[in-house]
Amino acid sequence: MLPEGFYNHIHQHQFSTSSHSKKNGFVPAPPKQKVDIIYLCNPNNPTGSAATKKQLKAFVDYAIKNKAVIIYDAAYAEYISDKSLPKSIYEIKEAKKCAIEINSFSKWSGFTGVRLGWTVVPMDLIIENTKKGEVNNLWSRRQGTMFNGASNIAQEGGLAALSNTGQKENKKMIAYYMNNAAIIKKNLLTLGLKVFGGENAPYIWVKNPGNLSSWEFFDRLLNEARVVGTPGSGFGAEGEGYLRLTAYGHRKDIEKAVKSIRENFKL
Repeated sequence: MLPEGFYNHIHQHQFSTSSHSKKNGFVPAPPKQKVDIIYLCNPNNPTGSAATKKQLKAFVDYAIKNKAVIIYDAAYAEYISDKSLPKSIYEIKEAKKCAIEINSFSKWSGFTGVRLGWTVVPMDLIIENTKKGEVNNLWSRRQGTMFNGASNIAQEGGLAALSNTGQKENKKMIAYYMNNAAIIKKNLLTLGLKVFGGENAPYIWVKNPGNLSSWEFFDRLLNEARVVGTPGSGFGAEGEGYLRLTAYGHRKDIEKAVKSIRENFKL
């Protein structure tokens, strides 16, 4: 069992804090109060933001000081093209003492629905009232007791994705989607909309024009341009005032959508 009260304070920094705004590039700051668990999705869904090493180091320093655990969701890490940005929390010194990293084949290898991923629980990870290696052992026991493992078919697919040929194909797919993102962003900026993301993640985060709410912007985009997005408010209170668009789609559909927005949506 984990220490008593370990789950009493969970600080979800994926999108639900007031520190998460365009003023800081949609990358939150560490919490001011003491918490036990911090969840970070980086690159971020829905904003498309990606944290710098300095920003992640602030979380690592906080976690070590407060004996907190960072749950680091790196599912979109392969979409990072800026070489100065970290793809793993473990690029930050001492992160193995406080962070668990999770990842998946879903987003960068087209495995959505196949259900194949991994979790890194370092031997160096220590939380309150535990010893070195204890959390890793608890995780191993949990997996061995409750999980029979991924199917052989999924594992064979994973091995193929990690091969030299698979890696080349993955990079082509990522480049395809990021080109979609560039097309979307360029066209929306041309219209005079304020647009974020789309450079190190496949998501476009659009500021609602005028005083439209997230759902009002969604309705107008749907009714006028026949384009569907995701209202920002669906991601939490801090998402109000924005709408998310995704680069996951066929190029011809992306081009058709942005053309319709240009021709039919009136600011």
